[in-house]
Amino acid sequence: MTSTGNLSRAVVAEMCDRFSWPEFDKAGAFQFHKVINEPDFLPLYFVRHIAQAVKLLRRHKGHLKISPAGRRMLEPPNLPALPAVLFHITFWHFDLGNLGWGLHGWPQSDAGVVLWSLSIAANDWQPPERLSRLCTIPFYGVLDQRWDTASHAMEARILRPLQWFGLLDRREDRTGSRLIERRHFYRKTALFDRFLSFDVRLEGTGAPRH
Repeated sequence: MTSTGNLSRAVVAEMCDRFSWPEFDKAGAFQFHKVINEPDFLPLYFVRHIAQAVKLLRRHKGHLKISPAGRRMLEPPNLPALPAVLFHITFWHFDLGNLGWGLHGWPQSDAGVVLWSLSIAANDWQPPERLSRLCTIPFYGVLDQRWDTASHAMEARILRPLQWFGLLDRREDRTGSRLIERRHFYRKTALFDRFLSFDVRLEGTGAPRH
C-alpha cells in the first residue's frame, strides 16, 4: 500500500487484468490515464473498502493482508453468509457518498424502505428518475431541484451497487452519440427476491404513511 492508504499502482495494474465487473470497459475507462491509481479503478476501490469495512482485510506493515476474521469467513460453514454480510455493511454501515459525488447524503439512510419499494416497483424496466420518485422518502430540496440530482444520487448510491451485487439488471438506450443522451433502465433479477425478504408492518390508519 502507498503512504496515502491506497493500493500501489503495481497491484492495481494486476487487478485490472483479474477483475470481471458488470459493464466495465477497461479500454474506455483508462484511455486518458497514463498511470492508474486505485481511485481510478472503481471496482477494486469499492471491493477493497467494503472488505476492510467488514474487517476481512487489515493493513500490516505497509501491506494489505487477510485478517483472522477473513480467514474464518472463508471456511466452508461460514462462506454462504459472506454475500449477506457484505450487502449489510455496504448499505447500512458504509458511506457510499463517494459514489454519488457527495450529493445530498440521500437516499442511503432509508435503504430498507428503498429496497422494499424496489421489490415492487422494479419488476419491469424503469429509469432512475422514476424509481427515485416511487421508491424513496421525499426530502425537501432533493426531488424539487431544477437539475435532477435525485436520480443521480439514487443511481449512484442504490441502483448501481445493487447491480454489482447481481440484484438488478441494467440496460442502456442510446438516443444520440453524446454520453448525456444515454438513458439507463433497471429491473430486478431473479436473485433479488431470493436474496431479500421483508417483514413489513404498516402503521394504523390514523398515522401518516409513506
